[in-house]
Amino acid sequence: MKLADRVNRIKPSPTFAAAAKAAAMRAKGIEVISFAQGEPDFDTPDNIKEAAYKAIREGITKYTPASGFPDLKDAIIHKFKRDNGLTYDRSQVFASAGAKLIIYNLAQALFQAGDEVIVPAPYWVSYTDIVLLMDATPVVVQTSEDRGFKMTVDQLKAAVTPRTKAILINSPCNPTGATYTAQELRDLVDVVLPQKILIIADDIYEKFVYDGTVFTSIASLGKEVQDQTVVVNGVSKTYSMTGWRIGYAAGPADLMAAMDKVQTQNVSNPVSFCQKAAVEALAGPQDSVQKMVAEFDRRRKYIVQRLNAMPGIKCAMPKGAFYVFPNITGLFGKKWGDKVISNSGDVTDLILEEAKVAVVAGSGFGNDHYIRFSYATSMANIEKGMDRIQEALKKLR
Repeated sequence: MKLADRVNRIKPSPTFAAAAKAAAMRAKGIEVISFAQGEPDFDTPDNIKEAAYKAIREGITKYTPASGFPDLKDAIIHKFKRDNGLTYDRSQVFASAGAKLIIYNLAQALFQAGDEVIVPAPYWVSYTDIVLLMDATPVVVQTSEDRGFKMTVDQLKAAVTPRTKAILINSPCNPTGATYTAQELRDLVDVVLPQKILIIADDIYEKFVYDGTVFTSIASLGKEVQDQTVVVNGVSKTYSMTGWRIGYAAGPADLMAAMDKVQTQNVSNPVSFCQKAAVEALAGPQDSVQKMVAEFDRRRKYIVQRLNAMPGIKCAMPKGAFYVFPNITGLFGKKWGDKVISNSGDVTDLILEEAKVAVVAGSGFGNDHYIRFSYATSMANIEKGMDRIQEALKKLR
């Protein structure tokens, strides 16, 4: 069967692939510790689950408006006002089955052949492939560790062309944890605003910041910026609701309407009772979030300290999200059995086979000199995983 050309342009998600390998090994009775997926190990708070149970008991199990119930939109509007100082109305708000589908629907509504989308690297694995699926071109801007993995103004200026349709900003960033300051965001805005380039701000990790870091939503930098920005967020990370699949966005009303039209032709609507749970998550008590962040902070410091103690590995302290992205080039050129380690895939293979620990190669995030660990797992798993990796690295020569 001849498949569509677009399918051959993309690759499977490396995070899901790594998690699937770990699951397959577990099915064979092998104990594998996974640092592969960005999925908080905390349970969804009880008040949120109770809201879903209540909705099911009340028969809220049918189709809904394509872009979400009115009360969910109101909760999203309330969240943006409370947390980010942003004002929207219902026509400017859109909900979908996860933040990934938000970005996909946005891309379907906006991008086509000939368009370019600026994507700073390292980037979340799906950004470039979603752009490619729309026949558009991702313009990857490689950032550097010595600049905190942040795109500079000069890099942005060099990447902009007459074909530039949008720029993707993910802060805090998956996989690096890089978090832009308000001034750094203003400097980038000064480049794209006059060019009428749409800003797509993926703020999904906004609550996960450390060491006194202050999160700034780029849309909060002024009305003109807000009007040229789509803010993407969701409940998956903040409320440990990955499986509930509720993401949301706010932006220009005409673009939200176009995304609504697209959604009527794919998933139809976000799951009805999950929307009611998301209302409670966004509008209800927020104390569970800070408890989770405090625990992630403890894990962050521990995993960075352990990785930096391993020969051949250097790991910067991330300011946000719940990932570390250590540099593993110090392992390149070493031998593992008869194999010479030469890339991030070789390192992840070594760690999986010898340590029974699943991590993700940096090549999937746009930089082959690094690997990604998610520390959204228990401290016990982190401690055991670090011990295993330390022992596995002794087999290199």
